[in-house]
Amino acid sequence: LTSAVFKLVIGFALCSQPVPTLLKHFLSERCSNILSCFLYLCSAEYPDLRKHNNCMASNLTPAIYAKLCDKATPNGYTLDQAIQTGVDNPGHPFIKTVGLVAGDEESYEVFAELLDPVIKERHNGYDPRNMKHPTDLDASKIQSGQFDERYVLSSRVRTGRSIRGLSLPPACTRAERREVERVVVDALAGLKGDLTGKYYSLTQMTEKEQQQLIDDHFLFDKPVSPLLTCAGMARDWPDARGIWHNNEKTFLIWVNEEDHTRVISMEKGGNMKRVFERFCRGLKEVEHLIQEKGWEFMWNERLGYILTCPSNLGTGLRAGVHVKLPLLSKDARFSKILDHLRLQKRGTGGVDTAAVGGVFDISNLDRLGQSEVQLVQTVVDGVNYLIECEKRLERGQDIKVPPPLKQFK
Repeated sequence: LTSAVFKLVIGFALCSQPVPTLLKHFLSERCSNILSCFLYLCSAEYPDLRKHNNCMASNLTPAIYAKLCDKATPNGYTLDQAIQTGVDNPGHPFIKTVGLVAGDEESYEVFAELLDPVIKERHNGYDPRNMKHPTDLDASKIQSGQFDERYVLSSRVRTGRSIRGLSLPPACTRAERREVERVVVDALAGLKGDLTGKYYSLTQMTEKEQQQLIDDHFLFDKPVSPLLTCAGMARDWPDARGIWHNNEKTFLIWVNEEDHTRVISMEKGGNMKRVFERFCRGLKEVEHLIQEKGWEFMWNERLGYILTCPSNLGTGLRAGVHVKLPLLSKDARFSKILDHLRLQKRGTGGVDTAAVGGVFDISNLDRLGQSEVQLVQTVVDGVNYLIECEKRLERGQDIKVPPPLKQFK
């Protein structure tokens, strides 16, 4: 009996099942082998990931699941909530998604035994336990940031920022989501000069305002991707969501979409240095105004800026251009050139869209382990190389695959 009671106490301490469930097993099994019961219950909850192609499925072992399944962040966010999007979406055989999201800043610590290897895989070997992430928003350091506008049609830099102390979109309450909106909109009202603008609430905008935002390609709609909906990001839509932009429509902030905020600097043409300068200046000013209200952004020296998806940790930055490459894009070496330059391509309509007329959205592949300045310079240098390749092909000359860039500088 003493041995059985000891096993029962151990079961209470280790198992996520409620006490009545354990007592039922205790009585039905006549006080025998409660630890085996505990192990069975945990293994029974382990998801079937045999057909999955995402980083979560590659790193979530039964042992890690058993260790983390009964843990929760101080806000009550659990491992099963974090991995649900990866369980429900096996992924594409040739496109490896991340497969889990954070519900709050603490998720990255409470579930570190899973998230650390996921981060290391997704960010090409960056070790979040032993490496530090650099931050640099000095746009004056960018060199050769003016593209040939016969090839580059538009330039854009975006990132995300999260408000410390409030849960992230997959797990926030209605009150927290509304508080994010209040804090951000109050801060944006303080922007001056060329950053002065207006906030458009999705629940309050007129049909005319909505149509204008659609025409400007600014309006984000209710998430329909199962990667987002299974993560809980579309709850209560469109409550406390909105879009802010300056009067010139070159500085834009989305509120409560996939992250607390998405910050975007953009304009037509090829002046990436000017776009990045506005991006840096606007980010610094917004952070200053938020700090004046007693809030701050989520950040730490290992992970950089904290965002919902582990893929966006660090800078969260994507610097991209729409560039015409009709000849280079047909060359068999195009993909290898992009890989070596640490660049990625999309159609101009976004992820999984086809390029039209040889126009591609080219952007940086990396987010974590290099600073904002380093990543934008990588895009500047890489796109200039692509344009030079296109010009050489136009003249009937050969091109070369450049040597691979070192990721962590």
